[in-house]
Amino acid sequence: MTRTIAIIGLTAALSGCINVSAPDKPIEINLNINVTQEVVYRLDGEAKSLIQQNPGIF
Repeated sequence: MTRTIAIIGLTAALSGCINVSAPDKPIEINLNINVTQEVVYRLDGEAKSLIQQNPGIF
């Protein structure tokens, strides 16, 4: 028991103090992202003719 208390006391004495503080300047995150999207679609003959017959369906 005494040994455990001594180890805890020694560990507490050897541990350093940690300071956490905010930086003086604001953090700047530069996200230079270019997103391109290509949509490729294929219609079967029946769907294509249905759309051509009813152009206002969409």
